[in-house]
Amino acid sequence: MYFDSRVGVVIRCLRAVASNQVARLAPRFYLNVTSQTGRGSHVETVKEVADYFFECFDDYFRKLGVPREDITAYLSGKSVLEYGPGDLPGVGMLMYAHGAEKVICVDRFSMVSINQKNTQILENIISRLDGEALERVMSCFNDFGEISSGFAENRICYYIHPNGLSGLKNSVDLVYSRAVLEHVNDLYATFLDMASALKTGGTAIHKVDLKSHGLHEKNPLDFLVWPTRLWNLMYAHKGAPNRWRLNKYLEVIEMIPVDTILIEATELAAESDVDNIGPYLAKPFQEVSKEDLAWLGFWLVLRKSDGSAMRNVQDVSSNIKEPLINSGRADVIFDSRMPAMN
Repeated sequence: MYFDSRVGVVIRCLRAVASNQVARLAPRFYLNVTSQTGRGSHVETVKEVADYFFECFDDYFRKLGVPREDITAYLSGKSVLEYGPGDLPGVGMLMYAHGAEKVICVDRFSMVSINQKNTQILENIISRLDGEALERVMSCFNDFGEISSGFAENRICYYIHPNGLSGLKNSVDLVYSRAVLEHVNDLYATFLDMASALKTGGTAIHKVDLKSHGLHEKNPLDFLVWPTRLWNLMYAHKGAPNRWRLNKYLEVIEMIPVDTILIEATELAAESDVDNIGPYLAKPFQEVSKEDLAWLGFWLVLRKSDGSAMRNVQDVSSNIKEPLINSGRADVIFDSRMPAMN
């Protein structure tokens, strides 16, 4: 047994299973109680959140090799898709401000809320813009410059789907996410949805966080010790990491019509941590190489190849151990004037 205390393991299991059932049966209540934002659990100031959105925006274009002065030209006329925007589509708003024709956000849960703090965050973002970017961001609301009126659906729209899929076909030029793919409940279905949504030649950029998100104890990789069935009973409905390692992402990428432009590690586990956890790994991770286990995060940039190469789901489903999920288009249910969630 890896963990020191059997009693501690039992207590953790019982608590986690109970809260997982709350999340399954009453997801909105669970989000309210846990105050989830999609940016982690630490307390954030208005400025810190606004800084985070600008940092994300800048990071995407830095990794894409687009100079700051060329961002507007790059985005002009493009439709963009964001997976997992959290409680506020701040990056999407910056995408629209800098030239995107339309921003589409998709998530598993209805988290967006224009409450008092989020209004202040949007005001902070707006205060840093000028010129055409300021004019465009003011026009992204139903009433010009009125945050409380909500986002205009023809500029920034939001889809909720139980599996976080867009269901779009050849509709967008750019797909992006940050610390989202490690949470999806069907990695293959998500990548297939991404490839389907992209126009031929379109680009996807993702920053993936493979760490435990606070669910390890002694070793940053010891959350990989839990058997899959038990892990799902404890965490499947709470947005916890799906635990897939680098090898799974590479396997899935090979099954969709994309070219890999960049894959770059952001953080590596210590060699001693990889060696020490090896004998205790749950079955899905026992055959993962030490090199792949060491990756704790990475940047990924993909470009969609000829759309005619799109494979039929049935042709590859036999190679996937995860269940394939219908990616039918979700209903538009976002209303940024919804009651505050806290």
